[in-house]
Parts: sequence; C-alpha cells; structure tokens
Amino acid sequence: MSEENTIGNAAATATSWLQNNQELIIQYGVNVITAILILVIGNMVVKAVANGVAEVLRRKKFDSTIVDFVHTFVRYLLFVIVLIAALGRLGVQTASIVAVIGAAGLAVGLALQGSLSNFAAGVLIVMFRPFKSGDFVEVAGVSGSVASIQLFSTVLTTPDNKMVVVPNGSVIGSAITNYSTHNTRRIDLTIGVSYNADLKKTKAILADIVAAEPRILSNPATTIGVVALADSSVNLVVRPWVNTGDYWPVYFDLMQAIKEGLDSEGIEIPYPQMDVHISKEASA
Repeated sequence: MSEENTIGNAAATATSWLQNNQELIIQYGVNVITAILILVIGNMVVKAVANGVAEVLRRKKFDSTIVDFVHTFVRYLLFVIVLIAALGRLGVQTASIVAVIGAAGLAVGLALQGSLSNFAAGVLIVMFRPFKSGDFVEVAGVSGSVASIQLFSTVLTTPDNKMVVVPNGSVIGSAITNYSTHNTRRIDLTIGVSYNADLKKTKAILADIVAAEPRILSNPATTIGVVALADSSVNLVVRPWVNTGDYWPVYFDLMQAIKEGLDSEGIEIPYPQMDVHISKEASA
C-alpha cells in the first residue's frame, strides 16, 4: 500500500504542477516552436539573399574569388542576426550576447589592425576594380598577371612563373599600372646610329621595316624621329602601335629586323667609345 500511495502522490503532484503551470508550458512551447521557425525560415531567407548578391556580382563580371568571398561574408553575417533573433525568442538576454560579440570584435580588431587594413583595401579593389583576374599589372613594385584577388592579398604570377602575394594595403597604397586595360599598346624603341650616318636614309629604312611587319597597326601612325644627340650616337625613336596581345612578339621581332636591316644597308650602330691620348715626354 505504501508504494501505491507513493506513486499516487507523485502522479497527483505532477498533475497539479501541470495544471498550475499550463499557461507557462504553452507559452514556452510556443516560443520554442517560434524560435525553430525563425531558424528554419531565416536560414532559407539568408541563403536566398546571399545567392542573390552573388548572382548580381556574377552579372557584373566580378572575379569568382570576390563573388565567393562576398557570398560567404553576407551569409554568415545574416545568419548571426537570425540566430540572435531566435535566442531572443527563447528568452535569452541577447543584449549581453551582442555586447560580448562587440567586445570580442574590438579586441580582435586591435590585434589585427594590419589585416583589417588589408581587408578594407580588398573591399576598395572590389568596388573600384582597377584590375581583374588575368590582367598584367604592376603594383607595389611587382609586375605580373593577376592570379586571384583574395580577402587580404592579391596573388600575381610573374612572367618567369613565380607566385608573388602582395598585401591589398600595399596595392591600394601604391600606383597601379594595368597593361591589359586597353586593346592597343605603343612599343617604344630607341635606335642609335653613327654621327656619319645619313639620317634621311636611316629613317626611310626604319619606315620600310615597320611597314613590312603586318602586326603593326596603321592607326595610330608610327612615329619615327631623332630624339637625342648622345655622346656616341644619334638616337632615333621608333614608336609603332600594336594590339596588346602582340606587344612582346612584335617587340622582339622588330628589334631583330632593325638590326639586320641597318647592317645590310651599311648603317653603323655604334657603341660607347673612349679616345685615350698618350704623350711621351722627352727624356732629360
């Protein structure tokens, strides 16, 4: 009988507690269900917004590295907001959580000032787009093709196939030369000939060599003229325009053609010379 009485008392106590706290249980259950719905629906909305932002960037022809970074950043940022909202629905004091996150962010920011400046510079690169992946650029004293634009740095591949990682802060803080922006480039050559050379003949030879190169553009016209009277030579400039992709092949071929053409016409290409005069004093 004692055991039955104990079970009965426990059941009666539980029933009484449920009756007395019925409203509280219902309210808490509603809060739990609401929090779950906030997480589920909020996560769906976050994914949709993040994917929408990424799609807009792809239509604007942003680099895939930038698109992935922005997509991830937006998704995590919005999910944190959704999570805080769900915890608030459960009665958790979210103000203290936000304060902790803010304090942690401040501490991390102070410890990573350099990284944050590189991050900010990366955002500026994304916004103003001075270059894109594949462009040949010169930044912070380094020349190479842009392999990728990352969160804190820009990766370049040099012409001799070396990888150079340049902090984004250094990229923004220096002059940026983009050799791939325009479709055409000008080749600047300086050719020195002897002071005894016939300049009119020399210019005619150079013009014929340029005209024989089919990759040189007719518009803008090639400039050929005397640029300097140097110590050992008369210097002429040859400045043809080519398509950007033909720059180096034409540069190398044109240098060789000019050397061979001037040699065949007897036009001397001098090298620096020094005259030494030796006097012999008569012996006493």
